[in-house]
Formats: sequence, C-alpha cells, structure tokens
Amino acid sequence: AVRFANGRLRRPDSLRFTVYRNRDTAHPRKRHRRILVSETERLCYVGHNFGSEVMKCNSLCRYFVGVLDKNSGQMEVYNAEIFNMQPLLSGRRCRGSQLLSCFVLLIPALFPWHGVRRIPSPLCAERDSREGSTARCFNVCSSLVQMDLCIEAFGTSKQKRALSSRRMNAVGNDIVSTAVTKAAANVIDAKGVTALMQDMAQDDVQNISSFLPPCHEDADRPEHVYKFEDILSPAEYEALRVPAAALTNITAEEMAKRVEERSHCSFVLEELKFLPTDEKKRDHKARCLWFLDTLIKFSYLKVIKKKNPMGPECPHIISRKLMKNFTSLTYNNGSIQNLISASMKAKIAAYAIALALHINNFQTDLTVLQNDMKLPESRILDIAKALRLRVSKAKGVQGLEDDQNHKLGTLSLPLPVQKAPEGQRKRRKMK
Repeated sequence: AVRFANGRLRRPDSLRFTVYRNRDTAHPRKRHRRILVSETERLCYVGHNFGSEVMKCNSLCRYFVGVLDKNSGQMEVYNAEIFNMQPLLSGRRCRGSQLLSCFVLLIPALFPWHGVRRIPSPLCAERDSREGSTARCFNVCSSLVQMDLCIEAFGTSKQKRALSSRRMNAVGNDIVSTAVTKAAANVIDAKGVTALMQDMAQDDVQNISSFLPPCHEDADRPEHVYKFEDILSPAEYEALRVPAAALTNITAEEMAKRVEERSHCSFVLEELKFLPTDEKKRDHKARCLWFLDTLIKFSYLKVIKKKNPMGPECPHIISRKLMKNFTSLTYNNGSIQNLISASMKAKIAAYAIALALHINNFQTDLTVLQNDMKLPESRILDIAKALRLRVSKAKGVQGLEDDQNHKLGTLSLPLPVQKAPEGQRKRRKMK
C-alpha cells in the first residue's frame, strides 16, 4: 500500500511500480528492507521501509491486504506495509531514483500488470555491458539545494515554513556545538585533567560492577555480602542433586583416577579431598563443586553451537542458566549465535570466585582459579578487587603447578573502599 506525500494522483491506475530488496538476504534486519519506485509523466517517486524517514505506523500496528475471489466468495489475506512516496527532484528529468547499490530488483511477478524496468543507480556510476546502458551519478547535495530553491519559488506556505525551520536548526546546531566545546574547555580548566581521569576510572569500575553478583554492602556477615541464592536459586540448587551424587559418593580409587585423568579443574580436585563427613554438608559442597567445575569448563567455549553444550548429564535448568546469564548474542553466517565474549568470561570468573568463597569459608586461592580459567593474573586480581576482596600473598598447595607466590582473596567486613583497577588502558574507539 502506498500514499503520496505531495497529494493525490489523478490517474493512479497508470502508475508503474518497481520494488527493490537488499542483496544481503541472510542478515535478519537487512533482508526485510525494500525500496519502492514509481514514475509518472512529470515526477519520479521513491519510498522505503527503513531509515529515519520511515513511517511510524508500520511499527505500531500491522496492515493486511485482502484479495476477494468473487466466484468462491473467499478472501485471502496478505501482510502489507505502507510506503510513503516522496517526489524526487534533480538537475535533469530522472528515469529512476537514488537507489543504493546494495539493492537488487525483485521478481517482476510482484507487479504482473505492469512492465518492470531496471532503474539506474545515481550513487555509483557503473557501466552495464549486458544491457548497454550507463548509470549516471547525481550529486545528492546539489539535488537538495535545487529542491530548496524549488520550495522557495513554488512551494506551499507549509513547505516554506519547514524549509525556514530546517535552516534555523542548522544554524542552531552550529551554535550549540560551539557552546558545548566552550563548556568542555571550562570544565577542563576548572576541574583539571587529573580529576577527569579519575572520573573516567570510576566509570570503568562501574562497568566492571555490572558483571558482578549482586553485592549487599550493608550486610552484617560475610555470607550475606554475596548471597548464595544470587548465585544458585533454590530450583537450580535442587537440580544439582542428581549430577553431584557421583562426587558425594566418590571413593579413593575413583578420586585417584580422576586426578590422573584431570577430569576436573585443579580447584575442584583439591577440594574433593576434603569433603565433610556430615552427610548434609558433604552433599552441599559436592553440589557447589559440580556447578563450579561446570562453570569453569563452560568458560572454555567460544561460540555455542549446541542446545546443551555441557552434555546430557547437565540439568536443563542449569544449561538455560549458563546460556542466559553468561553468553551474549552475536550475528554470524546468517544466524544468531551465543558467544562467550571477554566480558562474559569476566562475569563467569566473578561468579566462580563468589562461589569459591562460599565453599572455602570466604577465603580462596585466586591463583588456582586463575590457572583453571586460563586468565592473566592482572585480570583475576582486577575482578577480585572489584568484588571488594582483600588480596594477600600466600604459598600455594604443595603438588600443584606454581605452588609459590599465590594470591589469596579474603572477604571480610567492613568491605574495603572500591578503587579503580591499576594500569588503566586507553579506551579503544568503537568501530
């Protein structure tokens, strides 16, 4: 369905329409982009369903077109969009519109009652050897200037008011830009570069905090700072009962075999040697260790291609938790995929440290977790400091790799003042 911005046409049945679609049919957004072109004896019209000038009604409601079969009395309903057709003005009479080179002509069967012609693209001058026609480039800025001149000479009073308002806005933007630049210079002079750099570092701390477990700073006990329920909900904790049973009832022979095969991370293998004798506490620690081991192994993945990446023994509610909370969506090869980015890996590390604190009475070896997650020491220390841990040096567990100069993280009250990570790097520009 179309409507014309400059009024009604006297002979709408005589129009010829051509529709173009984006070449990138695999992209979930671009594949729906369309450009509709029509041509009368005097003007060319262009409408599209994307960009800043698209009609808002298409996003607020849905439109349908019904085709009635008079013989059977039945109607077939099709999805539809409304295109706002704008007149195209240029230095010469155009035989087309300003179409992007990334759009291609759709099948002529969409408009079987009219002949479909190829309209040359004015944005790229290109010779078509097959059709023997040449597309000429038109200067967009020149077209806008000429359109403004036409509005000044022949436009309606409403069009002239809009033109005047647009020109005043352009002048206003220059004034605002100058004022902002001057205000920024005044802030720098008044506050100083050092203070501004500290503010920027504080922003970095806040960005890191968005990937941390919920922190209750007013807690009266360490176990209430990062509540266990914020790491594992009651339903998730209950789902861990079955897979963790193998760890709860592990024998010395099975333990020796798992150590030899390194079927678990170093942190979990070491903690399995010290499972409590009390049945309830033993079951609780086994569940925590199973989830921690799964969380660390999940961080090794990059692009999640399977529905259940951690295997069939992982409960569905845990798989859903991992996919929802520790992956980000990305577009690749025509499909949406779950990706474990660097920020998501930092989030996994933060939750792993918080869970390890609950396992180890709120004091844990950060170096062992760092080696298990294959992170740089500076990264694990930044996350620990963001978690408000006190970091100290300690000797590692005998028998593990690099058993000297381990970093120990302790959660104690009162919490230390949060500081920006040391060695701030320059921010990279977004591309």
